[in-house]
Amino acid sequence: MIPGREYTANDFLRMAWSRKWIVLVSTAIVTTAAVLVAGQLPDRFRAETLILAAGQSMSESYVRNTVASDTTTKDRLPSISQQILSRPRLEKIIESLDLYADLRQTKPMEAAVEQMRDKIEIKTIEGSEAFRVTYEAASPVVAMKVTEELAGLFIEENSKDRTALAAQTSAFLASQLEDARKRLVEQEKRLEAYRLKYGPELPTQLQSNLQVIQTTEARIQALNEGINRDRDRRLLVARQLADLTSEQGAADSGVALGVPGTSTAAQLDTARAELGALELRLTPKHPDLLRARQQVADLEARVRAEAATSSEEARTRPPSAAEIAKRNKQKELEAEIESLDHQVAEKVEEESEQRASLNMYQERVESVPTRESELVAITRDYDTLQGIYRSLLAKKEDSTIAEHLEQRQVIEQFKILDPPHLPERPFSPNRRLIDLGGALGGLLFGVVLAAFIEFFDKRVKIEADLRAVIDLPMLSMIPVIVTARERRRILWRRAGASLALLTVFAGCAALVWLKFRI
Repeated sequence: MIPGREYTANDFLRMAWSRKWIVLVSTAIVTTAAVLVAGQLPDRFRAETLILAAGQSMSESYVRNTVASDTTTKDRLPSISQQILSRPRLEKIIESLDLYADLRQTKPMEAAVEQMRDKIEIKTIEGSEAFRVTYEAASPVVAMKVTEELAGLFIEENSKDRTALAAQTSAFLASQLEDARKRLVEQEKRLEAYRLKYGPELPTQLQSNLQVIQTTEARIQALNEGINRDRDRRLLVARQLADLTSEQGAADSGVALGVPGTSTAAQLDTARAELGALELRLTPKHPDLLRARQQVADLEARVRAEAATSSEEARTRPPSAAEIAKRNKQKELEAEIESLDHQVAEKVEEESEQRASLNMYQERVESVPTRESELVAITRDYDTLQGIYRSLLAKKEDSTIAEHLEQRQVIEQFKILDPPHLPERPFSPNRRLIDLGGALGGLLFGVVLAAFIEFFDKRVKIEADLRAVIDLPMLSMIPVIVTARERRRILWRRAGASLALLTVFAGCAALVWLKFRI
């Protein structure tokens, strides 16, 4: 290019046209080289499979799933992928399918495992519970077989993990259920011991205790009324006996001691009756009760003394018919008094027993609020433990059923929607893209090369070049005079260039044809 000259678009087009052969040859050579290189690249085949995380097929109203299923496939897939891409799993696949044989001869197994990991791609499908597993290999059969192995591992690992989780859940619930059962048994024993100890005082016995109290009070009242009747009857009988004894004593001795017309025995019976009445009303240490007891003791001593005197007199004379009748009547009255005393003693003893029973039942009723609060505390803990035990038992049964269903793969599982197929064509290399890139690269290289040559070309070719060099006015132009010889030389030069260009294009085409032919 001429320094200092201003070039227009027409100038650049003229330069490009003058260097067209360079651009064409460069494009042809580079394109041919790209085609040949692309042809030498090894084919890579990719097999893929689509796996779906199918949900539980049975209704949860019948079987409750014990494995957490609220997590998406995107959340669970990384953990399962790490297990499948572990070295032991991949080594088994490499050894079973004899993969990377050349690499294993020169490098350790770890290199083959790493290379295999690089060729495996696991990708989730957005908006669904499916994911895609792909594997790249030099052989379509190997790519398909490895993809089948990987799909099987995904299904197996998912089933194994869910079965293990279900078994762990069942074991955990079993241990919790056993612990709850022991606590419940201990609480039952505690409740049983409490009921055995305080059974009559429990709130459930309140109505029966109140009924017994009412019955006992009625019985005590009846006994008191009977005692009063018996004592009134005894007092009446004692007065009859006293009257009979006084008549007999008056007839025997004709003298009444202390009170005219009254014998000592009658006075004794009267004193005893009064003593009995005072014992019902007064305390044991009351002065009137003590005075009455002393009077009864004095009268008993006098009666014994008179009985001894009268017995001496009675032995000296035979009894009359009237005396015999009075003595029989006296014996009947004494027997009745003895019977009444026995009845009163029995009723008094029974009344004491009834009052003791009444006090006991009253204590039971008074203890009901305390026992009720204690029983509520114990029962509350028992009800809580019983609820926990029932809940754990139901969960344990559900867990056992879910574990069996997991083993039979009835619950959530992985299903292959699109099994791996034998790849029909390689996915890599993309030879069309390489060829197109080579053509564009060759064209760009030719343009750059032409521009480079034109930049260092200082020859004057047209009037504008001359003006830029000498900066003088042009007076006239001398046309180019070409001789016949020079014209033939130009023709031969152009023919040689055309032939060379055709040769280059023919050679490139032959190489490309030969490459595809092979």
